[in-house]
Formats: sequence, C-alpha cells, structure tokens
Amino acid sequence: MTDTQAPGLADLQRWTWVLGRAQQMMMEQGLAAMQAPATGAPVVPGINDPATLQRASDFWQNSLTLWQRFLQPGEATEQQDAAPRDKRFKAEAWRDNPLFAWIRESYLMISDHLLSSVDAIEGIDARQRGQLRFATKGFIDAMSPTNFAFTNPEVIDKTIETGGENLLKGLQHMLTDIGRGQLTHTSGDAFEVGRNLATTPGKVVKRTPLYELIQYSPTTKQVLSIPLVIFPPWINRFYILDLTPEKSFIRWCVDQGISVFMVSWKSADASMADVTWDDYIAAQIDAIDTVRDALGVPAVHTIGYCVAGTTLAATLALLSARGEAEKVASSTFFTAQVDFTRAGDLQNFIDDDQFALIRSLSPQGFLDGRYMAATFNLLRGRDLIWNYVTNNYLLGNDYAPFDLLHWNGDTTNLPAKWHLSYLTDLYRDNRLAQPGAISVAGTPLDLTKVRTPSYIQAGREDHIAPADSVWKLTGIFSGPLKFVLAGSGHIAGVVNPPAANKYQYWTNPAKTKTLDEFVAGATETKGSWWPDWVDWLRTIDSTEVAAQRARVPGKGKLAAIEDAPGSYVKAR
Repeated sequence: MTDTQAPGLADLQRWTWVLGRAQQMMMEQGLAAMQAPATGAPVVPGINDPATLQRASDFWQNSLTLWQRFLQPGEATEQQDAAPRDKRFKAEAWRDNPLFAWIRESYLMISDHLLSSVDAIEGIDARQRGQLRFATKGFIDAMSPTNFAFTNPEVIDKTIETGGENLLKGLQHMLTDIGRGQLTHTSGDAFEVGRNLATTPGKVVKRTPLYELIQYSPTTKQVLSIPLVIFPPWINRFYILDLTPEKSFIRWCVDQGISVFMVSWKSADASMADVTWDDYIAAQIDAIDTVRDALGVPAVHTIGYCVAGTTLAATLALLSARGEAEKVASSTFFTAQVDFTRAGDLQNFIDDDQFALIRSLSPQGFLDGRYMAATFNLLRGRDLIWNYVTNNYLLGNDYAPFDLLHWNGDTTNLPAKWHLSYLTDLYRDNRLAQPGAISVAGTPLDLTKVRTPSYIQAGREDHIAPADSVWKLTGIFSGPLKFVLAGSGHIAGVVNPPAANKYQYWTNPAKTKTLDEFVAGATETKGSWWPDWVDWLRTIDSTEVAAQRARVPGKGKLAAIEDAPGSYVKAR
C-alpha cells in the first residue's frame, strides 16, 4: 500500500475547475437539446410548449453564466455587483470567495426560477396558486445555504475558531427548544411581566371568567371626560400595548390625559370549551357598560386591535341594531379586518386539513397557543425561523434581549370551538361582510348600519392584516371615518412611540375609492401617528374633568382587586 498525500490548494482548485467545466458542458448540451417540437409533433403544456421551453432556456442560460463567472472569477459583471442585497448573505465571503459567491447566486437563481414556474402554471385558481406559491417560498427559505453548516462560510469560520464549541452550544439551544415545543427568539430571563414589562401603574377593578378589567392611574390633573376602553386580541397577551415604559402605548395615553381601561383576556382552558364569538362580544359590551356606570358617563372611546377590532366592529353593529349605538363615542381599529377577501397569507391555512388538525390538537376544547405561534412564525419564516436556526443553532450565539420578541413567544391558548368558527365563518366564508349573514344573541349583524366615528389604522407592510384588506372597512361603515396608513407592519406599525422618531404615516382627507388612490394623493408625515390619533380623539369631545374620585383606580364604585397587570396575563 502506498501513502496518499492530502490534496493541496492547487489540487482542490484544479478539481473544482474540472467539475465546473464538466457541468458547464452538460448544461451546454441541455441547452442545445431544448428545441421546439418538430412540425406536426404534439405540444404538451408544461413540457414542450413555447413558454415552458423559453423558461427552461432562460434557466440554463443563467446557469451557464454563473459557471462562467465561477471559472473566471476575475470577470465579475456589473449585473453581479448590482444584485439586490439580502441580509442572509451579508458576510463578505458570499461575494469575495468564488465558491460561496457561486453557491449564493445559484440559490437565488433557482429560487427565482421556482417562483416564476409557480406563477406560470395554468389551470389553477388564484387561491390554489397562492397556496402553492406560499409553500414554494417556504421551501426556498428552508433550503437557503445559510441554513447549513457546510455551505455557510460564517459557520465554517466560527467552527474553526471555537473548535466546534458553537455547534455544541447551538445543539443545546435546539434541544431546549424541542423540550419546550417552541422556537426561542430572545433571552429567557431578560424580561418579566410586572417587573420590566406591563409596568404602567393601575389596578384590576373587575374579573370575570373571560376577562380582567384594568384601570390605569392618572398622571395628569385633568383628563378627558370620555374614557378609553382598549380591547386587545385574545390570540396574544395585552401588554403588546404596554411593553417597556418608553414603548408603552398605554403609558403614553395616560400621559396625554386619557382615562384608560384595558381588557386582559383569560388564556383558554378546559372550562372555556363552549366559549363562542357571542361571549367575546358580550364581554366587550359588558366592559363598555361597566366603565360607563363606574365613571357616570354616557359613552366611551374604544380601541380594537386585530381580531378584537373585528369583534369590535360586530359589537358596534349589535349595539346599533339594539338602538344603543350612543354607548360608544368613537371606535379605533388597529390593523383590523372585517372583509376577508384579501386577508393575505393566513388564507393559506384555511382548508379542511388545517381544520382537522386543529380539532385533533384540541381534545379538551382549547388550542395550545404554541400552534398559533408556529403559524405566525411560518408567515415570516425567513426572519422568525431560519434566522434563529442560523444564529442560535449553527453559530451558537446567545439570544439577544428584545421585549417585542419576548411578547411574541408569550403564547395564549384559544377556545377551539370559537377559533374554528372564526376561521370558517370569517376567513373562509367572509360572512361578517355580508349584511345579516351572521347573528349574535339572535340579532343579525349589518356593519353598513354602523355610524360611529372611526379611526382606521393599517400597516403598509402588514403580512397578517394587509393594508388593502383593512382598507375595505372604509367602504362598509356609514359614519365619519379617518384612514391612516402607517409605516412598517402588524406590530411595529402600531407600537411606534413618538419619542422613537421612527417610520412615518400617510393621511388623505379626500374621499377615495381605493387604497392606491388614497396613497397617490396622501401626505406623508415622519414619525408616529399616535399624536394624530389623539388630536382626532379630541375632535370628538375635548371636555376635561378633574382626575380624582372614580378616575383613580379603586376610589369609585369599582374596588381594586389587585395591582396591574393582574393575574390573567401571568397565567400559563
């Protein structure tokens, strides 16, 4: 037996060139073989029709171009340098190293080809195409070379530098996540509700089997005479609006001289197996009546966020049908939908298979919140899944403290019966947008009868409640309304305190029929839309009263039960 020396750098370069040239030759052969069918030969759609042959020709030609760049790295083209930046490939090696540059560009080229192929499929409807495109995009994100140790130059460098310690640390992160059944996004001990999150002073002044009502302590001598009742989505914890003090919408409202009440929903358990939408609407009306009676006022301002905004719209329709619309002086909707024809990527989860899965996961009548968390993560898989696979599993990095991501992982359980009804009645069948198609407590709902002054906020980049879907509310309600398009998405577009001086928003006082028409004539304002909202609120009624007696938690009809943020928000 003879000793075999390990190949040197020159050998590796030579064999890499040989392999590259061999693949280039095969590509050239394949390109030559792609000819139009002979005269009289059958044309098979998707196989040899002109459009398919052209896409195949483009793919092979692009592949050849990549190999030419790889074999002659000194001749990089302007097109390569001008390629759009992708933060997954921010390391210099993805451009400076010929091998990794080829891996990156090959991946991006194949990704584009797969998506364009989906767009070109004939004989399927828009819904099927959307589902196929969503699944294809998810596959593409999962197969990124950044997600694998041997095709990610940063991981290779880190593994050599640490002697593999990064992989061991990453494995521990992964095993921990498997044990808890949920992907970790942020440092587990950096935040705690009541310690450095949800710290705005206040008291729980009412508790029911479905919600706690929190009243916040005034910080001004005078407050608006009309109080504000906020309904957060029960899919998440309410403190998205009360994060760290500098980000807290609640604290900011209190400092603007508003008497603020917050509904904190109970995370579902077996006792809530029979809870339906009627119960949440009844709870909203109960909270409105409770505050009206406690403060001795005829009406309240309301805010509904996401699904709670959808429910608030139904509540307003029910009050209108009962002749009690005057109980609500104004309604504000944060990224809320009532017409679901353009409901975005969540529509891809609305089918019989998903419904069957939810039933199988809810034997006790409630759905574990981790299922919904995984669903929302899938909507932004590149950012909320694979980014953490790379950084925390492969690179072994520590989790950064981030209050918003702590909230995102603080899941709540959902009443399965109502959740399934919500998905079928609203998302699938769009019944809320049809007058009389849905009844609550025996009363048919008609949103077109709602005349309550409304402020409607949408996020320009919202992937959960797309702006053009939220916009549809403007063509349904009959009362005066103001539409505001905020920069960013479903969360950051809402939680944008003025002091941060981030993003922007657009307003347009003209009557417009479409979102595109609204944007075309809109005025852009830098920063947060919160001041615009509070100015609008004061146009409804600017009367102020002294911040004393019933305006102070526990000093009126409603006795203090415990300090904010209460017990329901901490229940797991």
